[in-house]
Amino acid sequence: MYKVEICGVNTSKLPLLTEEEKKTLFDRIQKGDTDAREKFIKGNLRLVLSIIQRFSNTGENIDDLFQIGCIGLMKSIDHFDVTMNVKFSTYAVPMIIGEVRRYLRDNNSIRVSRSVRDTAYKAIYAKEAMMKESEKEPTIEEVAQKIGIKAENIVLALDAIQNPVSLYEPVYGDGTDTLHIMDQISDKKNKEDSWIEKISLKAAIDHLSDREHKIIKLRYFEGKTQMEVAEEICISQAQVSRLEKKALSSMKHYLG
Repeated sequence: MYKVEICGVNTSKLPLLTEEEKKTLFDRIQKGDTDAREKFIKGNLRLVLSIIQRFSNTGENIDDLFQIGCIGLMKSIDHFDVTMNVKFSTYAVPMIIGEVRRYLRDNNSIRVSRSVRDTAYKAIYAKEAMMKESEKEPTIEEVAQKIGIKAENIVLALDAIQNPVSLYEPVYGDGTDTLHIMDQISDKKNKEDSWIEKISLKAAIDHLSDREHKIIKLRYFEGKTQMEVAEEICISQAQVSRLEKKALSSMKHYLG
């Protein structure tokens, strides 16, 4: 599968250098010969190709892995010491592997297996097809029955392919205040548990202004979002956010 064109390179026609050719080219490279460096790189692309085959089960694009492997190869050339009396390939292999592993670690913090992705895509395609036929959105159970996969597996697969989003991801800014995703989430847990009584914050709340007191009450007693609070007291969501943060800061200062 690897004897194909990768990054514009026909891998079936990659040159192969002898040890003597490598030594001669490296002597020229050390003298600043850029043509020799280019020829040396091309003569070692088979080495890169053999290494990236070890990562074929990662689901990464083969072109991307090949390019990263080439970066590792070039770093190996730049740092190789001929006085070490070892073959270039002996030195280069761990360098190239390390470069690929760093890429996989830094750019793919969450790995999703191919089988899970396949399940998610089958469910998505089936759902779209069923919506076209019936003009209504099918349930997970209906999709599961259609493709013969358990509903719980479909739910897990669809969740797995979603990109995680930080609660501190900005969603709006007017130049002075920035609203984050966290600001738009209602706090139902605080509403149900009445945390204000449990941690004795009544005195701190009593020191707030009437508007700040109302915002804290609506947000943390009634579990409303900042947008809902803004509509109720007729100010902007940005103002709610600012007043809420000021009120919490005042309460924190009061409690010491």
